[in-house]
Amino acid sequence: MRISLAPMEGVLDAPLREILTRLGHYDLCVSEFIRISDQGLPSKVFYRLCPELRRNGQTSSGTPVRVQLLGNNPETLSISAKKAVALGSPGIDLNFGCPAKTVNKNKGGAILLKEPNSIYSIINTVRKAVPEEFPVTAKMRLGFDTDENALEIAKGIQSAGADELVIHARTKVQGYKPPAHWHLLAEIKETLSIPVIANGEVWTLKDYNACREASQCSDIMIGRGAIAAPFLIEEIRSSLQGTVPPIRTWEKDTKPLLAEYYDACMPDGTPKQEAYLVGRVKQWLNMMSWQNPEAKIEFAEVKRLRKKSEIFNALQL
Repeated sequence: MRISLAPMEGVLDAPLREILTRLGHYDLCVSEFIRISDQGLPSKVFYRLCPELRRNGQTSSGTPVRVQLLGNNPETLSISAKKAVALGSPGIDLNFGCPAKTVNKNKGGAILLKEPNSIYSIINTVRKAVPEEFPVTAKMRLGFDTDENALEIAKGIQSAGADELVIHARTKVQGYKPPAHWHLLAEIKETLSIPVIANGEVWTLKDYNACREASQCSDIMIGRGAIAAPFLIEEIRSSLQGTVPPIRTWEKDTKPLLAEYYDACMPDGTPKQEAYLVGRVKQWLNMMSWQNPEAKIEFAEVKRLRKKSEIFNALQL
């Protein structure tokens, strides 16, 4: 019953991974994707997007962080994968699920679900390049504009050599529109011999249990729900262990995380980065508002503010 923290481009960065993995036990994190084109990348790019590589590929609380690569060139992806594990990544994840138009336009992410042979070639080439002790995994959606070929794509990913597969239970065209079609994962889980991890639309403990039941997957990956409710992982773990989770409040427990995040994003306090950091804090507060009425009220009060002092005063941080 593993629980993983999903990669979310432009949202779930290293400072946020650091905070969320400290609040509760995640078995694994996957980094924001590192885009690989026809040329290799210097080490500094890997360290910038996955600074946990400098700590043996872990957050400070000990959660492994697997580097995710995105691209369509099997050779450059395999070279980059070898580099990532040499730098400290405990494995490689390959992105075949990103729905972003810019990414798809450049033949990356979910667009490759239209080309199962390309997916096979990428995984097979990367798997051969990466030492056997490092897992090579993949993340996909149910398809691009239809889920009719989801099982065949998943079978191809397994036969290419992937060690496990995460499936976001929607197509690219469906985006993030509810519902997630967890039940469609059950046949895939039953057919494949490698682990299948369910992903998509897990916001609450009730959703977590419903996802496991419908998908028949014991392993779950959580993304937006973990960001909107930072203590969701604590609630899930307590449920699995048959214990009562601590009572958490917005004022005492959740809101102070925003100040911690600001500091974590800019440990040296460089003034020129204030606009960026304020934006990150407001982004997280906005995502918290999806699940928390108190956060919704506070976001409405600060969303037009631009300075740290104004925002922190308004939030009483």
